Amino acid sequence: MKQFGGPVLFLDRNDINTDEIIPARYLTENSREALRPYILEDLKLEGFDPKQDISGKGAILTRANFGCGSSREHAPWVLELNGINIVIGESFARIFRQNMYNCGLIAVELPAAALEELFREFKGVQTTLEVDTEGGVLRFSGGEKEKTFPFTLRDFERALVNAGGWVEYAAARY
Repeated sequence: MKQFGGPVLFLDRNDINTDEIIPARYLTENSREALRPYILEDLKLEGFDPKQDISGKGAILTRANFGCGSSREHAPWVLELNGINIVIGESFARIFRQNMYNCGLIAVELPAAALEELFREFKGVQTTLEVDTEGGVLRFSGGEKEKTFPFTLRDFERALVNAGGWVEYAAARY
């Protein structure tokens, strides 16, 4: 099974939509790989530079309603193409959340208070996330600090993640 987590990208904003994750003008590309350089290109966030801040990250920590807007698989695809395999936020747009699992990625919801604590303690600090999918534990560490939070995957979400996504899940069963 795939390892989840890695260095954390902090996106401290609500309502980051799919057009900000991957601008619609690139959806005519002929391959998934062609989407890679355009990740979060249109995201306006003070101090954020997509050309410098995304490389090497494996996780995103954000706020509420991540992935709102148009429903498109391209948003999880571009995250995965750039090495991001888990997004943690207060809430997700329903279709985006399901598309994450359909692609074998993870979308974890944490309460607003937990997110506030994580942003307060770790923003601006090189932070790494370790994900124990079987035990349901997120472990954030940076500097001298460490915080853990429980999370739950539903049975079908776990099956999709373990298979590597919906296509692989279906291919193994049908």
